[in-house]
Amino acid sequence: MRAEFINPFVSATQSVFQTMLGTTLKRGPLGLKHSHSPTLEVSGLIGLCGKLQGMVIVSVGHDTAIRATATMLGLEVDEVKDEVVDAMGELTNMIAGSAKTQLADYQLSIGLPTVICGKSHSIGFPSGSPPFVIPFDSDLGPIFVEVGIVESPQP
Repeated sequence: MRAEFINPFVSATQSVFQTMLGTTLKRGPLGLKHSHSPTLEVSGLIGLCGKLQGMVIVSVGHDTAIRATATMLGLEVDEVKDEVVDAMGELTNMIAGSAKTQLADYQLSIGLPTVICGKSHSIGFPSGSPPFVIPFDSDLGPIFVEVGIVESPQP
């Protein structure tokens, strides 16, 4: 996977968290993902298709999801329920949409966000698109963005 495919997701994540949550993210070192299990309990995912195909996942811990939702919606939230799921789906959608704009030459379409909650969930990336993990640290807690995309086969 080329850096030009990853960098838009780094900048999109930083921008969305700064704009929507007033939180500055500190990026950690990139790594290649070797398992299907996300590191954290709440994962928003969106498929990508066009001249590239793959998926992006935004994973946060239980407490981070609650704090992010409370900040984003201005509500008191104490457990992962509908508001948290909706907020995580929206954050994932905004990150994918911003990255899509930066990757305009690849004519990407993004799917609808899906949010999976729980400690033992497993998510497989499309074949041939081993994901890179982009870790971030923030006042809200850790955030991991996983990006697995490849160039689509040409007809």
